[in-house]
Amino acid sequence: MLSISLTSVTELVEKNSIIFGPVNSRRFGMSLGVDLSPSHKQCNFDCLYCELAPAATVDKQQESVEVATIIDELKKHLDEKIDVITLTANGEPTLYPYLDKLIDEIDKIKNDTETLILTNSATLINEDVYNSLLKLDQVKFSLDAVSPDIFKKIDRPHPSIEIAKVVERLQAFSKEYKGKLFIEILFVHGLNDTKKEIQKLNEVLLSIDATRIDLGTIDRPPAYPVMGISYKELHELSKMFDNTLPIHIASRQHAQPNNSYYSEDEIINTLDKRPLTQEDINLLFDEASQLSLKKLLDEKLVTIKKVGNLEFFIPADNIVRKRRKER
Repeated sequence: MLSISLTSVTELVEKNSIIFGPVNSRRFGMSLGVDLSPSHKQCNFDCLYCELAPAATVDKQQESVEVATIIDELKKHLDEKIDVITLTANGEPTLYPYLDKLIDEIDKIKNDTETLILTNSATLINEDVYNSLLKLDQVKFSLDAVSPDIFKKIDRPHPSIEIAKVVERLQAFSKEYKGKLFIEILFVHGLNDTKKEIQKLNEVLLSIDATRIDLGTIDRPPAYPVMGISYKELHELSKMFDNTLPIHIASRQHAQPNNSYYSEDEIINTLDKRPLTQEDINLLFDEASQLSLKKLLDEKLVTIKKVGNLEFFIPADNIVRKRRKER
């Protein structure tokens, strides 16, 4: 494979910008993106749902930008209002060979801004990557499936990657990591949206200490002819996970309002099974139900809990048990 020097890649920066944004991310706040593969896609996955064109998987970058170039570009934007510096890539950012040094250099200039990486989690099996990610303030891991056959169908990984080993390292990382850890599951119609796979995911997620678990589906034109699932299906699917898990429905781009009526008891029971954001409420509840929710808030029977930059409506402590005892 043709390899381009660091100098040559740096010359491409003007056409393929390293820094993008800031963009207002619903889940992470004002995010300034850092693309660690600005020239082209370099990834150890070739996911069915990826918006980038299909490409052969790799286990290391063939083209890399110098750390000094990234830092110089980043410094030009640090006076903007940002919550997180997000390390991402046209592909997998943890394949960047100077990741550890880059994180150290960003830490020297970031001040109060937090660092975040968006990774598919597969490189956690690499001890150097594992230790580098421990330095970050926030980490978002993808985990689309835990069954080897489903994992291979959806994520189309490099042959060297075994999902069982990735899960094992993810579990260990979550126990050691001190920052905010997010898990993202992207559902593809007919593949990982089955009851069997969700039960397996649920079992694994219960063994991971996550700040939040985001459930999503295909929102952008995919590389391959696959389909997502509806918001309603996501909501129903979310209730199949253990209600102690910090589940959040992240995908709403194509959501259609349901606007159903919920009694006060139904609101309490719904929030007990799955805490909802205001966006969820707007999609699920009709006007009368939203007024009932406001009443429950005023009566302190429902409260708001902030989890990783998002606010969730949840029942007040012990409210479900108290209301059942009163009957």
